[in-house]
Amino acid sequence: MAASARGTGAGRPWPQTLGLAFGAIYLLVGIVGFFVTGFENFASSGQDAMLLVFAINPLHNIVHILIGVLGLALSRTLAGAKTFGLLLAVGYGLAFVYGLFAVGQDWDILNINWADNVLHIASALVGGAIVAGAGRFAGTRTAI
Repeated sequence: MAASARGTGAGRPWPQTLGLAFGAIYLLVGIVGFFVTGFENFASSGQDAMLLVFAINPLHNIVHILIGVLGLALSRTLAGAKTFGLLLAVGYGLAFVYGLFAVGQDWDILNINWADNVLHIASALVGGAIVAGAGRFAGTRTAI
């Protein structure tokens, strides 16, 4: 059985499917975020705009849209999904560290709150799982 056919009934391995799903979710969240924030107060830190329990602003929405587009584009192949997983792991790991210091600060250009921090570390872990899973499907074990 080919490596690309293992893992899901849809003919693609689960790391690729997970990357596509996360890309679609982040793209949708970014688009919906603009209905909440509009385009004003582009990089505000006032935490006035909330999407469920997450603080957002237009800059935060753009970041979500970019991540979503990357996820959809890269996760079309297993190697691309692995790259997307690495970007998630590193990018959201850094976003988590940024958020530890930025919550409640005037200089927080992404308007991050503690719920965002929890989501960021969870997204980093999902990225790590995508990298590890893609390595297994490619026939190699990938350390994170």
